[in-house]
Amino acid sequence: QVHLVESGGGVVHPGGSLTLSCVASGFAFSNFGMAWYRQVAGKEKELVADIRATRSETNYADFATGRFTIFRDNAKSTIYLQMNSLIPDDTAVYYCTRRRLMDYWGNGTLVTVSP
Repeated sequence: QVHLVESGGGVVHPGGSLTLSCVASGFAFSNFGMAWYRQVAGKEKELVADIRATRSETNYADFATGRFTIFRDNAKSTIYLQMNSLIPDDTAVYYCTRRRLMDYWGNGTLVTVSP
């Protein structure tokens, strides 16, 4: 059974940094691209960044480019999202999922950026 467990969220001041983690299980992790999405209450989930299975090619939303970095550790079946220069608009629940498939989601981890 596929499980995705996000962690690493919290409260941070504007300009601060956080690193989110997503531990995957129940499938051949190294064969799948993975992605981070975020959701603000009342709005649709939006793509933050994704990373392919092969060559670890990455793709970022415009708001994430230059501030966020997605990377993976296949040995640990984990993807990460390093977030720098956080702003209040980054406040959201962050989720990981399998890239393009988006068939499984974790419970998310809440990031709050507040003065």
